[in-house]
Amino acid sequence: MSAALSGAVDLSALKARAEAANRAPAPVPDGAPAPPAAPTGSFVIDVTEETFQAEVVDRSLQVPVVVDLWAEWCGPCKQLSPVLERLALAANGAWILAKVDVDANPRIAQVFGVQSIPTVVAIAGGQPVEAFAGAQPEPQIKQWLDGLLDALRERMPGIRAAEAGGEVAAEPEPEPEDQRFVAAESAFENGDFDGAAVAYQKILDEEPANEQAKAALAQVKFLARAEAADPSVVVRADTSPEDIDAQLAAADVELAGQMVEKAFNRLLGVIRRTSGADRDRARTHLVELFGLFSPDDPSVAKARRDLASALY
Repeated sequence: MSAALSGAVDLSALKARAEAANRAPAPVPDGAPAPPAAPTGSFVIDVTEETFQAEVVDRSLQVPVVVDLWAEWCGPCKQLSPVLERLALAANGAWILAKVDVDANPRIAQVFGVQSIPTVVAIAGGQPVEAFAGAQPEPQIKQWLDGLLDALRERMPGIRAAEAGGEVAAEPEPEPEDQRFVAAESAFENGDFDGAAVAYQKILDEEPANEQAKAALAQVKFLARAEAADPSVVVRADTSPEDIDAQLAAADVELAGQMVEKAFNRLLGVIRRTSGADRDRARTHLVELFGLFSPDDPSVAKARRDLASALY
């Protein structure tokens, strides 16, 4: 998240200021407008620690929620909050303004790691995506909001619906779980690797192009091999380079230990110095290990280039 901190009030003094506010009214800086009554429309809401999940996190799955962290004693807050409220009402639901009194709800400020107020944090898809701090001029706030909406419009239909004058799109009903995957995952969680492998293979027999089943089957097979392998096989492989079984098992152990490059290089070495069936076994094993990673993983990309060089 970006954070423009100019004009913000230090939160480290929050407790002392709050205690002082209980004894006497906090002075309002010259020229600062009195805070207007919070709008009652659904586009501007007051949020507490109890309602944060439903009003901010859950809502942000449909449209962005802009969280305004403020306090009664904060002069810059009294300048910023009315501007945000006016812009939220004008946006007609393209985004929601959630106002949080940090004195009454300190845990929300702690969640965001806020050091000063006013602080404004945009939430989308349940995650903070952008922020600024301090009482910014209205044109700058509009520019910030426009950039936020432009970045999120394509993946949040609720923004487009609100801008078109319609209602915010309801969250789609979740698709029912595929019971074939449920059974496979249950077997895996119970440590039944063979049962999980059979279940995923059955899915692939029915749907050969099912990428989810392909990736899951590759992981199950790898975890079964890695769990069964004796860690001492690495020493045996290092001292017996001609032992292909040891080389394949050692690569599994190294990969399970997060030594990705070492595992790949071990198999590449076997491919370079062997031929026939031994070379084909090492190549097949290496390609299976590639399937455990994202296709654009840098380690995989490099190893694929090295494999092409070793083969041709």
